[in-house]
Amino acid sequence: MRSILLSFCLFFSLSLQAEEKIPEKPVETSFQVFRHQDQTIFALSYKNFPHWHTYWKNPGDAGLPTKIEPKNFQIKEFAWPIPKRYVEKGDILAYGYDGEYTRFFTIEGKVPERLELESTWLVCKHICIPGKVEITANYNRGVLTPSPANDFIVPENQLQLRFDNLPHKRDWPSDLDLVLKKGEGDLELFAYYNYTNTGAKDLFHNLGMLTPYRVEPLDIMREKLYRSNEGNLFGKIKVAWDGEYMDPPVAFPQDGQFQKPVTLKFLWQDPVSEKVSIIEKTFDRFDLQGGKAIDSLMSSMNFLAPKTNDSPSDSEKKDVVNIQSEPLSQSFLTILFFAFIGGLILNIMPCVLPVISIKLFGLVIHSDESHASIFKHNLFYTLGVLTTFLTLAVAILVLKSTGENIGWGFQLQSPVFVSLMIGVLFVFSLNLFGLYEFQTPGGKTLGNVELKKGFMGDFFGGVLATILSTPCSAPFLGTALTFAFTSSPIEIILTFQAIGLGLAFPFLMTGIFPKTIKFLPKPGLWMESVKKFLGLTLILTMIWLIDVFISLTSGNLPLMKLNTALVLIFFAFYFQKYISKKNHWRALFFVLAALPVFSLYTSPMSFENSGSDSDLLDQKNAQTEILWEKWSEKRMEELKGETVFIDFTAKWCFTCKVNDKLVLQTDSFRNLVRDQNLKLLLGDWTKYDPVIGDFLKKNGLVGVPAYFIQKPDGTLINLGETITIGKIKKNL
Repeated sequence: MRSILLSFCLFFSLSLQAEEKIPEKPVETSFQVFRHQDQTIFALSYKNFPHWHTYWKNPGDAGLPTKIEPKNFQIKEFAWPIPKRYVEKGDILAYGYDGEYTRFFTIEGKVPERLELESTWLVCKHICIPGKVEITANYNRGVLTPSPANDFIVPENQLQLRFDNLPHKRDWPSDLDLVLKKGEGDLELFAYYNYTNTGAKDLFHNLGMLTPYRVEPLDIMREKLYRSNEGNLFGKIKVAWDGEYMDPPVAFPQDGQFQKPVTLKFLWQDPVSEKVSIIEKTFDRFDLQGGKAIDSLMSSMNFLAPKTNDSPSDSEKKDVVNIQSEPLSQSFLTILFFAFIGGLILNIMPCVLPVISIKLFGLVIHSDESHASIFKHNLFYTLGVLTTFLTLAVAILVLKSTGENIGWGFQLQSPVFVSLMIGVLFVFSLNLFGLYEFQTPGGKTLGNVELKKGFMGDFFGGVLATILSTPCSAPFLGTALTFAFTSSPIEIILTFQAIGLGLAFPFLMTGIFPKTIKFLPKPGLWMESVKKFLGLTLILTMIWLIDVFISLTSGNLPLMKLNTALVLIFFAFYFQKYISKKNHWRALFFVLAALPVFSLYTSPMSFENSGSDSDLLDQKNAQTEILWEKWSEKRMEELKGETVFIDFTAKWCFTCKVNDKLVLQTDSFRNLVRDQNLKLLLGDWTKYDPVIGDFLKKNGLVGVPAYFIQKPDGTLINLGETITIGKIKKNL
């Protein structure tokens, strides 16, 4: 037990050190216009808070590109400014910007007198924060008057200089040869290239020689660069085939012939001219022979490690932008650490406590067994947790590939899944009440047959703990989940496995150090009474899920069928325990219990949804003297000019209920609402609602609870997943 506490304290202290004070405005913007060679050019400039970063068109291994979205006009955008290359801890590569930079575009057709546009971004340091600005600007004879007013002004000569320094498209360099070859993996290609470096100069920028743009259906990864003894440069870039994730899917061309020509596009850093340009090369096919010979050749050369600090050219130095390269600190290893800590904290969240209690009960039963046996019990529990988290990750990947926007706890938005969970918990509770013997986390036998000393029961205990943990959002979990839901498949899987490892960690440690369970009481008759109490905890959890089920379905018929099924299931087990052991009678009553279940899942009317709302808004208004309104982005827009507090919640979210009870239903919060004249909006995500899902995703979140403050000028402040009165006051 001491080792568990020591590990937890160490992880917790490290996580506190990782916290970073968030600037009030991490990104400032400026919308301007100027003339260049008889062209009217619009410039949207960004100023990142020192040491914070936004992303290029290809953000790299993580991140999201900054977007410009005009509302009432069409634009033709110029090339993005040259980004910087960051390699953060955990070997996560990103391309982006710090300090100031500017995006340029022209307006197609007649310029309207009133311009409306929106820009969104993700800005990162130790954490990542989504941001957005909505700009309305009056345009009259070359004069642009934006609202809200510009945060800063870029002098016109600087705008001209930045515009002149944009990368331009050029012909493919004659000294650069590039071929595309099949890799050893099933869906793997490699781009091999070499450059005859007659000038024998080093690369002047911290970008690689070739920096890829995104090109469907390919996922072009990072460059590995080598130098021969003669000074020539050789490079390779791994290219993964993402066509199977497209809609419709595009199969990998096993014969090496692309269905449609594929054009690879790069930023090209010319070591001779010291300029960065845009180059393209089109391929109809790739070489099936692979690149083993080239790999063998490059293995004898000098590997050029990527630079971590910019060495700007003279032309770049003329710009006042401070081009200093700091590695992004939100590494994937940090994300995995947060995921582990979040999973560890889930053990004390109310949604998981019933199953954790049963698992502890199982430890008491097995406390007198051998070290190896105790370890196996806890290992099977851990396998159950990890397997279920892997299943959730795969389900998320499948749903994302179909275009669904899903979040943490998405399965509890399904009435089918919730009804199945109700049935499972009810059957488990009947076991604990002694109506039958079946392998559960607290039992040993199925009928008269012993099941490997409860190992399968431990496995299903891990499954159940994982399923019940998803309504909870523990501290540190939000950051990890937000990263995972917007990342690559392997990162999603690894993040979910880290959460599972954290959830199972205390029991895994008791398996490794079995002496830590000596604090538990010895087995005895008291356990029969405790089993009944644990059965009661499952019944109470089941009642909570029934309330969720009611919110997800329409009318009384689904609930009537569910209740009928539960009653008949109870009677079937009671009959075979106390009335008759004859198989034909037992079979009859179990068939009768199955009929309403069959009707529930086969009737098209059973799970009809009456819309995206449950009765949560009415309940909230009935519990308090202050008025909550239904959330919508339209209502947020209408309330600009006033201060708005927004609560995104769901009936199945335990953390939401805790925050609601401890903060939002208190006199302190009611007084704060009256004193500050706050408007209150409630977003109910009990049922699947793509509008809420899109809004949360746009603001860097993947689940509830989520709390925001919208200031009178429209600035949106994300309060995170846990709130206090002091935190709300501070952000007002």
